[in-house]
Amino acid sequence: MGRDVQARLHALGTRMAGNLRESITVDTRTLAVFRVFAGLLIVADVILRSRNFWFFYAESGVMTREWAMRVTSDAFSFFWISTDPRVIALLMVVHMLVAIQLIVGYKTRVAVILSFLFVMSFDQFNPFITSYADTLFRLLLFWAIFLPLGERYSIDAVHRERTPRATFVGIASAGILCQMVMMYFTNGYHKTQSDIWGTGTAAPRVMGRDDITFLFGEYTREIPTLVGYGGIGWFYILVASPILLFLVGRLRFIAMLPFAGGHLSFALTVRIGAFAYVALLGLLLFVQPQVWRDGKAVLARAGVEAQSVYDRLRPLERIAHAAPERRVPGETQREVRAQMYTLSVVTIAAVVVLFTIGSYVPAAALGPAAPAFDDDSPHKQQIEETANTFDIDQPTWTIFAPTPGTHDRYHVFVAETENGELLDVYNDRALTFDRPYDGLQKQYDTYRERFYMNSIRRAGTGSTTMELLGDYICDRYQEEHDITLTQINVYSVTERAEMDTLDDPDERRTWTQDHHAHACGDEQPEWIDLPEEGLGERAP
Repeated sequence: MGRDVQARLHALGTRMAGNLRESITVDTRTLAVFRVFAGLLIVADVILRSRNFWFFYAESGVMTREWAMRVTSDAFSFFWISTDPRVIALLMVVHMLVAIQLIVGYKTRVAVILSFLFVMSFDQFNPFITSYADTLFRLLLFWAIFLPLGERYSIDAVHRERTPRATFVGIASAGILCQMVMMYFTNGYHKTQSDIWGTGTAAPRVMGRDDITFLFGEYTREIPTLVGYGGIGWFYILVASPILLFLVGRLRFIAMLPFAGGHLSFALTVRIGAFAYVALLGLLLFVQPQVWRDGKAVLARAGVEAQSVYDRLRPLERIAHAAPERRVPGETQREVRAQMYTLSVVTIAAVVVLFTIGSYVPAAALGPAAPAFDDDSPHKQQIEETANTFDIDQPTWTIFAPTPGTHDRYHVFVAETENGELLDVYNDRALTFDRPYDGLQKQYDTYRERFYMNSIRRAGTGSTTMELLGDYICDRYQEEHDITLTQINVYSVTERAEMDTLDDPDERRTWTQDHHAHACGDEQPEWIDLPEEGLGERAP
């Protein structure tokens, strides 16, 4: 009887080990899609950031190298090697070339390491415009360094003489999958700290914010009941997200679909940067071999043979062969490299886990005191305290949590000219505290500008961040309009969006708050005298 029980326990342990192994197995075809998607996201990000080149990235803009290094505790950035805008622009081009190298899978391990370093460098270059999307993307790239992204559909794969591995399983695959689940579950946990997510009013409140909604967002707020049910559903699947790790094959794919649908809906309604696309990138990794086999079967039933598709792509192999081939190491070198790889993965995984526990647990213990999503970019204090050389710390993942922001906000920069005229130079109009646009998101040229303005609003009086912005506006306005400014006062106007005023901003309670006084030239900062009736209700 004892031997029978022992045999059953052994069989159970073997089965559990097999299930665990299968749950953290990643298909190498999935890794290839991940590689291409990641490279495309990098190219798109560099192109989109270049629109604000002189504002965010030039030394004459709002972020100097000295201030960036102080804020990030001298972490690391390729872009700090020079303040010459031509060098910075050249580095951005190199960044895209490395991303293209990643897309085609040429010397893939080198490409993903360089991509990670460049992405990290860009984030450190101006930390006041980063978001959770940047953090998640950086963490995914970090784990991807240890994955065989070039195993299939790459120049590296063409150069190899062996048959590509079908799957990969190891600490790195477990780490990157757990990273996604941790992000989902942590956000769901923070949402449990507020009753609002179970009432169906959270999502409509998000859709009621003009400063972040776009495309279909302004239409969805007209059907708050449907949006409310969608918000409740999203809340529950976040809390249940660990199931993604335990399900495999088709069941895992089915469980993925609500997450993918949620991210696609965000991409079409909420202007929060690339978060939806980065999350979809990470979600891709949960696609396992069974799904690929099913997809192949579906194509066959539709009369499309996978082999015929491969045959049409054969000319690409000839192009790949033309690329210089890397030197194949000897057997001894191969074994040493494999051992060093395993040691490095284990060591780094342990460091990441310990760092995560040390940096996250205190935040989780705060519960309701955790910051709300209204802090679109990382707090300056958090940057100063937790940034390290490679910037792989875990944030609190308080995305729209514990309660979504219920306030719309726009900014008014009251400026006085040397002739005594008063202007709103931020919105380029005569001075008024009225709404600058029906849709407040139009106030910002890019979504990163909104992150930056939130940083300005939170910055302390007399902060270097505000001084740099004030100097930039003083000089730029003089250059573009031939008008000399003497003082700039920064105000924000806040509208409280209630359920009955989601699509009627005229009926909302509003109040005005002053933030900074900045002097142009050698003047002393002063608050400009304004008529009280123009300011409206002051901040409570």
